[in-house]
Amino acid sequence: MYKIQTLNKISAIGTDVFDKSKYSVSEDCANPDAIMVRSAKMHDMQFGDNLLAIARAGAGVNNIPVERCAQEGICVFNTPGANSNAVKELAICALLLSSRKIVEAASWAASLKGTPDAPKTVEGGKSKFAGPEIAGKTLGIIGLGAIGGKIANAAESLGMKVIGYDPYLSVGAALHLEPSVKIVTDINEIYANSDYITIHMPYTPQTKNTIDAEQIAMMKDGVRLINLARGELINSEAVVKAIADGKVAKYVTDFADDVVLGVDDVIVLPHLGASTPESEDNCAVMASEELIDYLENGNIKNSVNLPNASMSAVGTKICIIHKNVPTTIASITTVVGNEGINIENMVNASKKDFAYTMLDVVGDVPPAVEGKINAVDGVIRVRIIK
Repeated sequence: MYKIQTLNKISAIGTDVFDKSKYSVSEDCANPDAIMVRSAKMHDMQFGDNLLAIARAGAGVNNIPVERCAQEGICVFNTPGANSNAVKELAICALLLSSRKIVEAASWAASLKGTPDAPKTVEGGKSKFAGPEIAGKTLGIIGLGAIGGKIANAAESLGMKVIGYDPYLSVGAALHLEPSVKIVTDINEIYANSDYITIHMPYTPQTKNTIDAEQIAMMKDGVRLINLARGELINSEAVVKAIADGKVAKYVTDFADDVVLGVDDVIVLPHLGASTPESEDNCAVMASEELIDYLENGNIKNSVNLPNASMSAVGTKICIIHKNVPTTIASITTVVGNEGINIENMVNASKKDFAYTMLDVVGDVPPAVEGKINAVDGVIRVRIIK
């Protein structure tokens, strides 16, 4: 029986996907075969020899030691797109919040409770909270993946002009965009031409402070910025200064830090992007399905540290995680061939420094084969799946 450990509260709709005759799911279990996690910090955790996979019920994996996991033969999954509708809806809300001074107006109206002429006061004071409509304005989107693409189409339907930048835009993602969405190949075109800018890209050391003082200087006066992706993508100090200078009209962020909290014309949300019951259910179901397919079949989909690979086997499947170096595959197949085992089918894929090979072989695999493959230089982990 496979043991699944949950480090956070995971939607029961997701954990119910596991067949109870094959899986035990609990918060406390020794030497789990897989871990499901949302926001728990895992960098200081030591992993047992049994751990095969970690599934993050969400998109970001900053809380997981992804590189170390690859080196230890642990496949890390995330759930791209499962929370995309939730974030899309919050982004549309953020567009309106950044324009219409809704938060400030509601706070002011609430402060009138108990005053004798609140209705009259409201009518006299509402002009302080006037703001522009978004229709006809230009929205610049940095990142056109599952979330950014949905925002682009929604903004188009609301009458906005949309320009997008994504150096890794897939053909599938591009085909789902409305034809009127303009794709640019130079990110500086986003900065120069947008009335609103929203960013939807992963955080890496390379993407830190994608928007900083230099980028803000290229923008239109009165630009409105939205960050529902990762706090580190936009330099808080640079934005606050730009607001004080009158360059940035509004900043809506889903990430609280001491620099932006309590600053006029900054709306700080408490990381609400994926905080919907539907999103949590979708993420949990996807994470569970990814683990099941990997544990039972060796197939990889939506891994952040190993390549995607899948194969339908007619016999026994030998799955090998190894370094992406020359001669490794040849050495593996030599071991199998020397044991008199016929390879019916083979799949190999690589991702940066790591690779994954699956062999579909006929008949039983002698116990010694696993050890011999493990002894091949560059091999990290071997599994035999019948």
